[in-house]
Amino acid sequence: QVQLVESGGGLVQAGGSLRLSCAASGLTFSAYAMGWFRQTPGKAREFVATISWNGDSTFYSDSVKGRFTISRDNAQNTMYLQMNSLKPDDTAVYYCAAADRALWLTTHLYEYHDWGQGTQVTVSS
Repeated sequence: QVQLVESGGGLVQAGGSLRLSCAASGLTFSAYAMGWFRQTPGKAREFVATISWNGDSTFYSDSVKGRFTISRDNAQNTMYLQMNSLKPDDTAVYYCAAADRALWLTTHLYEYHDWGQGTQVTVSS
């Protein structure tokens, strides 16, 4: 059974930093592209960042480019999202997800087949 467990969320002031982690089990982690998404109440879940299975390629939404960094450690079956220069608009529940096998990178929510339970990030102004 696939399990993705996010951690590292919390309350931070605008301009601050947080690092989210996503611990994976029950799948061959190194075989899958991974992604981060976020969601606020009443809005659709939106793409944040994605990383290829080997970590060589990454892609970001325009709203986080230059501030967030996605990375992974396949030896530890863990993915990370370093979030710097946080803004109140970054407030959301952040989810990690594993993409369909054989995909290199994808921003499409429907191409992710396993999801974590989410971790709350709140940025105060």
